[in-house]
Amino acid sequence: MQDKTVYLKIGKNIRKYRLQKGLSQEKLSELISANDKFVGHIERGERVPSLKKLIKVAQILETDLKNLFC
Repeated sequence: MQDKTVYLKIGKNIRKYRLQKGLSQEKLSELISANDKFVGHIERGERVPSLKKLIKVAQILETDLKNLFC
């Protein structure tokens, strides 16, 4: 069984930065060219995003990639 702790932390941080930017989950999904439910799944730790998607999320949220992991 895979430890979801790191994925939950990433999801929590994405949610924090997304809300600071005033973006909905659907809008962020659109901006990263993903399914409209994608961000919600990531924020709940249900899906594992690729590094490419995480980089794109960090750029849109105007934060360093490392901040999504801390």
